[in-house]
This record gives sequence, structure tokens and C-alpha cells, in this order.
Amino acid sequence: MTVRLGIRLDARQKRDWLRLSRCEGVGPRAFKTLINRHGGAGAALAALPQLARERGREVFMPSEAEIETEMRAAERFGVTLLASGEEGYPESLLSIDGPPPILAVKGRLELLEKIGVGIVGARNASASGRRMAGLLARGLGDAGFTVVSGLARGVDAEAHRTALESGTIAVLAGGLDKPYPPENAALADEIAEKGVIVSEMPLGLSPRGRDFPRRNRLIAGLSSGVVIVEAARRSGSLITARMAGEQGRQVFAVPGSPLDPRCEGSNDLLRDGASIACSAEDIIAALRPMAGEVTQPLSLFREEVPFDDVFEEESEEPAGDQPVAQRVFGLLSLDPVEIDTLVRMSGVSTSAMQGALMELELEGLIRREAGNRVSRLP
Repeated sequence: MTVRLGIRLDARQKRDWLRLSRCEGVGPRAFKTLINRHGGAGAALAALPQLARERGREVFMPSEAEIETEMRAAERFGVTLLASGEEGYPESLLSIDGPPPILAVKGRLELLEKIGVGIVGARNASASGRRMAGLLARGLGDAGFTVVSGLARGVDAEAHRTALESGTIAVLAGGLDKPYPPENAALADEIAEKGVIVSEMPLGLSPRGRDFPRRNRLIAGLSSGVVIVEAARRSGSLITARMAGEQGRQVFAVPGSPLDPRCEGSNDLLRDGASIACSAEDIIAALRPMAGEVTQPLSLFREEVPFDDVFEEESEEPAGDQPVAQRVFGLLSLDPVEIDTLVRMSGVSTSAMQGALMELELEGLIRREAGNRVSRLP
């Protein structure tokens, strides 16, 4: 849902809001405190240098000319800048701790009015995991939900692609003109045309490691429930799940093989109280009665994973050129998958696929199954 009747900012106030939000060291919580204390963004900007000096700090404030440049760039790029509480700003974000003061949006803004369901998971997802993400996205889209994800490789990308026609929201860690990873730039363009892309970051900013957890909190915030499809014990997907639980969203997890490290974290979620998701119907049945409502937070985690550690374990850097056999093996799990599906997901030719499978079979890493399917050996 979106805010229908919220605050109204004139052009000057909108520039002040944007400028205050872009001040170094002024995060969403500090922004709210400054606005409340000083009665407006303009007064807060005037008081900020003195406040910084009193605390022995320096504060970088972008010039008014820089803010004008950003606003003109947003207009040229077709981006709408929504202030928190303005008409059109997603109401679901207002309920989270530290909603973005300014949200950059491009695409079909009306999708922000629909009930969102987050689908996130492993970037190195198996073929079965990607297929499951697609099945969930299709079922949820057909039922009228908007699929929310983070444009990452693997599960995220599969969920977005499947939900393009029904409606999908991609949350970016950097500026809307800096989609990450680069190989998903064409997908981001397609989502901006058929769905909507959002970010709290300024145009021109490439995402940094610390920006991905901030993105994850928005994925959770835009969703009534979040589904985890394949997640290792130290993964960004578990950050999204934890934030969803803290925000009062329902957390779902797809059960996976206990022998696959990619499923250890998602299986832990189930053990700790997350709802099981074996089909889109499982999610729909749980969310329909509570559409638009926020439930009490569910404690799902034995131990909080520090943000800084996660991205050392699971890098967002491009994978580069991998040998075909290695790429194919990464798609396999203990669950048999059709060879045609592997060809489609890996992007290699049928002949190259057969060569890679023969190599893996000779190494004793896979086995052939009935129905032209293969699986990884335990």
C-alpha cells in the first residue's frame, strides 16, 4: 500500500529534504531526529554545522548546486524522488526502523500499492533452487502479489524474470543508474519498463559492501512476507530474513537437502520457527488473511551475523569466466534436474553441456537419472 494523503512539500522543501538526506553522517534515524527537533529540513541544515562542531566532528554538506544537479539528473533518467510520508511513498516502509527519507523510484509506481512478497536466496543457486524461485514467483504473481527482490544473481534474478509480466520490484544497493551485478543491467532496464526499481541511494553511486544490508532491509520492508530459497549459514539472505522478522513480516523458507551447504541456513530457519514454503499456495494461504497487516516479530536467529562479515564470505563480485564443467556443477544439487533446464540456466550449448556432464561423470561427481536428468552425488 502507499500513502494517499501525506505531507506536501513545495519545491524548496523537497530540495532541502534531499540535501539533508545526502549530508555525510546523516542516516535515516538522524534525519528524523533533526526534522523533529528543528521543525523542518531547512532549519536542520542551518543548525547542522554547529551541532557537528559541538561534537568535535566535521560534516560534509552537498551544495545547493549539487542537489539541483541530482534533481535534474533524476528528471532526465525518468526517476521520481519520493519523500517519506509524501503521496505515493510506500506505506509499508513507514513502519520500519529508519525509513529512507528519500526514495528514488523508476517504473510503474502503482506496483508499490500492491502487497509484496520478497523472494531471495543464493547467488550460486542450484538449478532446482532457481526453478523453485520461478515457480513461487509465478504462483504469487498469478494470485495478485508483487514479487520483491534484490536483482542479485541466482534466485533473485530468476524471481524477477518470472514475475516481469505480473509485477516485480527490484531494490538496488546503489544508484538506479548503477545496477549490480553488471550482467543484470539489461534485466534492470526491463524491470524499470514493466515493473519498478527503487533505491535510497543517489544516482551515480556504485554499490559498496555496506550498502547491501541497507538494501536488504528495504526488500523486507516492502514485503508482507519474505521467502528464502537456498541460503548458506553465512549469507546475505539470512540478513534479509532477520530484518523481516524484526519488522514483523512473516518469514518463509523452502526446505532443502541437509547435505547441500547452500540449504543449511534456510533449513536452520525452519528449525527456528519459519513457515515452510513448498509451493506458492503455502505462502498465499498464510498472507491472505493478514494482507496489509504487520504481525509481531518472530525470533528466528540463534546468533546475529555481523553485516561486515557476510560479504567477505559471499562476495558480490562478478564470477568471471568459469570452466563449463565447474559452472554446470554449481547448478546441480542432490535433486535430479533435467538437462534441458541446465542448458537454459547455464547459457552453454547442448554439445558443451554433454561434454561437461561427461567430464563430471568420469570424475565421479554426478550420476545420470531417468528422464534425461542428472544429480550431484552426496
